[in-house]
Amino acid sequence: MNIQIVLFDGFGELVALAPFEVLKRGIEAGAGFQVELVASEPKSEVITSYGIQLAVHDHLRIGNKPDVLIVPGGGWNHKADQGARKEAERGELPRLIRELHAAGTVVAGVCTGGMLLAEAGVLKQKQAAMHYLAKDELKRYDADVLDYRIVDHGDVITARGVTSGVDLALWIIERFAGASIAAAVEHRMEYERRGVIWRA
Repeated sequence: MNIQIVLFDGFGELVALAPFEVLKRGIEAGAGFQVELVASEPKSEVITSYGIQLAVHDHLRIGNKPDVLIVPGGGWNHKADQGARKEAERGELPRLIRELHAAGTVVAGVCTGGMLLAEAGVLKQKQAAMHYLAKDELKRYDADVLDYRIVDHGDVITARGVTSGVDLALWIIERFAGASIAAAVEHRMEYERRGVIWRA
């Protein structure tokens, strides 16, 4: 299973890199995953919301379709010069998300990465989780916001806030590789999963 986490200038560090580490630990524990960080466009470096320069070796595209795509947030709630809101305004990343989803990719939004899923149109008339500061805005996309940690529709998953990316990654491990591997990763990380997973 190929899992990609898409990065864009202004993405939130914890929102993207926490799921990356958890999934990598899942591989060490026996999950049959390949996990990679990809840029939202052809470029070799992405700058995080707090200014860390991160090298990337590939970019998101239909020709390299992942089985699961994780979309982080960052910069949405405070309308930053770079981040998820700017990506929504540009339109290219939402278009790619929409096309990949239509081609069979499971798309997952962490925190306000879910707003990029909404902009792509994949949350219309669906239940979703969202950071509390963006709940009202998400409702304008005709989504039903639920107060759960993770909302899973099978082909679309949303995780509520910044730290929920850890829980999302553990859920992905459990769903696609089994509860025993997810439990082993959780134990190794000295982490206790939070909140409720809502499933359609």
